[in-house]
Amino acid sequence: MVPPASARPRDALDVLCAFFKLGLTSFGGPVAHLGYFRREFVERRQWLDEKTYIDLVALCQFLPGPASSQVGFSIGLMRAGWIGGLAAWCGFTLPSVLLLIGFAVIAPDLNGPLGQGLIHGLKLVAVAVVAQAVWDMARRFCPDRRQAGIALIAVAILSMLATVYAQLLVIALGALLGVVLCRDQHVPADQPASDARPSIAVSRAAGWAALAAFLLLLFGLPAMSNLLAARAVDMFDAFYRSGALVFGGGHVVLPLLQQETVTTGWIRPGEFLAGYGAAQAMPGPLFTFAAFLGWSMADPPHQWAGAALATAGIFLPGLLLVIAALPYWQTLRTRPGSAAMLAGVNAAVVGLLARALYSPVWTSAVISRVDIFIAIAAFFMLVRWRMPPLAVVALCALAGIAEGALR
Repeated sequence: MVPPASARPRDALDVLCAFFKLGLTSFGGPVAHLGYFRREFVERRQWLDEKTYIDLVALCQFLPGPASSQVGFSIGLMRAGWIGGLAAWCGFTLPSVLLLIGFAVIAPDLNGPLGQGLIHGLKLVAVAVVAQAVWDMARRFCPDRRQAGIALIAVAILSMLATVYAQLLVIALGALLGVVLCRDQHVPADQPASDARPSIAVSRAAGWAALAAFLLLLFGLPAMSNLLAARAVDMFDAFYRSGALVFGGGHVVLPLLQQETVTTGWIRPGEFLAGYGAAQAMPGPLFTFAAFLGWSMADPPHQWAGAALATAGIFLPGLLLVIAALPYWQTLRTRPGSAAMLAGVNAAVVGLLARALYSPVWTSAVISRVDIFIAIAAFFMLVRWRMPPLAVVALCALAGIAEGALR
């Protein structure tokens, strides 16, 4: 049952505690997170009903950004207003941020055979995890020749273009091709439209304000970066744009962040993949990988300031978009044109992620025949044997240590 909009301060504290517990224990990625949320807030606490929850999930899967974080923010918003939304996001995000900062602190000291083997094993985890994401998303978002063709076009464009805007071009082209080729798309049967809107106190004025802020930052930050030549603005702009262009889940942010941080020389390729591998072992949202990158930057702002800037930058666009969409989501998701556009975008995202699987993930991690075996074995553990990601991370880390010791 949804409480009135005038929620008490204790409600916000309850939200913070509930999401902090989930932030410590929610392993397995965004799909698993949504399952944890349903059990905790629909079945156990009964903060919202099943129908409202399904509608929230449908909305957040439609929008770019981290779906599980957006759903959690919306639940907190329902329970305790704006403070509750902030409490939900902080509680769910903070544990993973702190754990990845801890890894960033010790990573430079992992220079011996043991440390290098551990880091190499984490790189191989990244190969398996991204391969699983490509496999799952291709099956879901490329069910016919049209969408598979859009994905192949995306791979071809990304293979030829190396500009920072290549991903944006691919996503825009995917949307256009989706409207032209995928007109028969409908709202998925497992995400039924609801006649009732969720009881979330977001006015249309607040929605328009959030959309205006999203667009102002998206287009204003690059201009400000050129004018001020300030590293902090450059960093916030890079992570904000990465968070604003992510369709299809947290793994899709990998090529965007690689383009913004590795290509620019802010982070070494080995550090990037080691941090991404470590992020697979953490509970909570994968977007907290940004905290590792922000801490590990070679030049200021880095450490605490860099981690805070990167984390705020990558999450902010998704939260602004869900605030903007909440007053209008029912009409948006039932329009055939929107479904066709989303089908094209999702297919393009499959191509984007497939290109990232080769470079930088495979080319930076797989350097021997043993590495090929470890990566393929980890892939089968995730896809066929359905092993928990944390167990696969541990096994790959041990395999990397053993391989390093035998060299």
